[in-house]
Amino acid sequence: MMIRISPYLLPLLLAGCVVGPDYVPPSAPTPAVYKELQGWTPARPSDDIDRGAWWSVYQDPLLDELERQIDIGNQNLRAYEAAYRSARAVVDEARANYFPTVSASGSGQRQRTSSLIASSKSVQASASWDLDLWGKVRRQVESDQSAAEASAAELASIRLSAQGELATYYFELRYQDSLARLLTETVDAYQRSLSITRNQYTAGVASRSDVITAETQLKSTQASLIVTGVLRAQYEHAIAILIGKPPAELTISAGSLTAAVPDVPVQLPATLLQRRPDIAQAERTMQQENALIGVKTAAYYPDISLSADFGYSSATTALFKTSKQIWSLAASGSETLFDAGARGAAVEQAEATYDQAVANYRQTVLTAFQDVEDGLSGLRVLSDQAKMQAEAVAAAREAQRIALNEYKAGTANYTTVVTAQATALTNEQTALQIQQNLMTTSVSLIKALGGGWSVDSLREAAR
Repeated sequence: MMIRISPYLLPLLLAGCVVGPDYVPPSAPTPAVYKELQGWTPARPSDDIDRGAWWSVYQDPLLDELERQIDIGNQNLRAYEAAYRSARAVVDEARANYFPTVSASGSGQRQRTSSLIASSKSVQASASWDLDLWGKVRRQVESDQSAAEASAAELASIRLSAQGELATYYFELRYQDSLARLLTETVDAYQRSLSITRNQYTAGVASRSDVITAETQLKSTQASLIVTGVLRAQYEHAIAILIGKPPAELTISAGSLTAAVPDVPVQLPATLLQRRPDIAQAERTMQQENALIGVKTAAYYPDISLSADFGYSSATTALFKTSKQIWSLAASGSETLFDAGARGAAVEQAEATYDQAVANYRQTVLTAFQDVEDGLSGLRVLSDQAKMQAEAVAAAREAQRIALNEYKAGTANYTTVVTAQATALTNEQTALQIQQNLMTTSVSLIKALGGGWSVDSLREAAR
């Protein structure tokens, strides 16, 4: 005998009322425009830019190659991906409660007593079904579904964070490369200055202290050059870990810090809610907690279940043979009459947890807008600073050239030369530092805008 459930009965049994509040996304504090965009309009992105591979705006093949290895080797990403798969399995487990549980058992026995041989066998099947009349299972599935989508958004957030860290480390490494090149050129210039000073001392027109000062300046700059190698190695090691490789297996050839800051696509503030995975994660968590209110509310209503059993047994001896069928159908219900307020406390707890999720969501939105405003203001201020610093570098180089010529002509002392050289080096280092800050700030801004991610990615994430 098979237990058959009419296809028309299933929707009727599942169409009971669903207790608890239906989810309605709460409002978020969203400005109409970005404050830092007033008076400054960023260039629009090129149509050929890959919106997913957001780092392609820097047009650096090596950076592109390194970024693409994050999905392959980053161990933190693998851990969160496993957590996401676990969340999807929880959804499947919750959905299983929509259907009956069916079990079967069987036994067989044969024995001999003196000259009598007897045998017996039995087969039994049973089914039970808890009817989801009040929507407890449906609310649990809704909650677990939202949790899985929140896990998918968290995975995207971790991926974006790793991509941003790698790009930042890469530009910091390239800053060290450019600084090393600047210091190498400066060491060469200081060696020439030392030769000039020694010649002046030999000719009797300079003091021994001028030679010592020139030597001190040269050795100090050489020491600074060595330090750049230490910092560069640390950034290279950090990049290796991000792509899942031991530091010994990654060697990045020397290069230079790019002087071109890319165009950063800035859209209306309202689109930020759809572009940031951390915002999507907070929003999905709200729906998860909202659905759990319904799960707790369903405890006020009776649990109703159906059960069915069917069995067959037979016994055979030398004298007789018997067989029989056993079946039963049953419906049962239970209701808690008194629990000293436990169910009410559980509902209040679920509601408070939902309110907490709402507050966390709104705070996440506010922080996101702060990140974007910080990035926009950083690019604006640093761009202005870079222009002024370029003028300062040009003036310092000219002052250095004049001071050295005057010293060779005997019309200025060596202190003037040293001062001019130190000022020129400081200004060139500052210009490089500003350029590095511009690049890392642009990375922070793209990350704050969600990179190439979109909430559309969640639509199939936990299906």
